[in-house]
Amino acid sequence: MKLVILERDGTINHDGDPFITSPEDWTPLPGALDAIARLNHAGFHVAVASNQPGLGRGLIDVATLNAIHSRMHKMLAAVGAKVDAVFFCPHTADDSCTCRKPLAGLFEQIGERYGLDLHGVAACGDNLEHLLAAQAAGCEPHLVLTGKAAVLAGHPLPDGFPRGTQVHADLGAFASHLIARQGR
Repeated sequence: MKLVILERDGTINHDGDPFITSPEDWTPLPGALDAIARLNHAGFHVAVASNQPGLGRGLIDVATLNAIHSRMHKMLAAVGAKVDAVFFCPHTADDSCTCRKPLAGLFEQIGERYGLDLHGVAACGDNLEHLLAAQAAGCEPHLVLTGKAAVLAGHPLPDGFPRGTQVHADLGAFASHLIARQGR
């Protein structure tokens, strides 16, 4: 099985200020939905791993989060794409959980769901926490220069990023890279 693990906010959609708190706030980044469609058509399953501390802070509830994801799924379906599963951590940074990135808990849950060893699975996001969690789970780290990472465009990666992190302009460039690589 070919699997890709994506961060949601800043990778697939615009970041909220500070959180996406309603379905109307969820707006895809240019080309992101088409990128997921291209990954799907190339045989990749797509899972999302996302910290959602707005739940722990009481800024949104699970019904609202489900409505946000419903909007995402409908917009993906409209372009012939799908995300197979969304895994999220509802905790705040002050909670002692193992699922909040940069810990690997969400990634481990994805591996368990699919019955896969995640070694070498491409994981793509716009922030250090996502890449550290990916690395801890054995995934191959990919950074997109959208969302939080937009400020890094044109600069070397700061210290602390996983060794071997591959950098892409956006999710479309990441998808093109993976699809071209599998064709070799």
